[in-house]
Amino acid sequence: MRAQVVSLEKDIDVLSDNQLIQLRLIHELREKKKEHGKTETTRAEKIERYLAARPDHKATFETLRGHLGVDKFALNDAIKTLMEASPGRFGITRTPGDKRKRALIMLPR
Repeated sequence: MRAQVVSLEKDIDVLSDNQLIQLRLIHELREKKKEHGKTETTRAEKIERYLAARPDHKATFETLRGHLGVDKFALNDAIKTLMEASPGRFGITRTPGDKRKRALIMLPR
């Protein structure tokens, strides 16, 4: 009987150690920031050059998708990268004709 109790206590210790390790790993994954890839950075630079070349410094998301040739998820990632790289320089607005559509604008320095 005592041997069984000792064996069960060992199992409980091992399980609690494993749970602690798992919790630490989960915490590290949550805290770790995702670094932007080379593709996202390149797309963000293309968007920046495109907006700088336009006279009104504004483009709809649909126009940017066509310019880059990507889907909306890749475009959103590129815009997020762009806005994190230079905070306060870009903004997102609604288009005047259709309030459902969004446009990215380059704000004056």
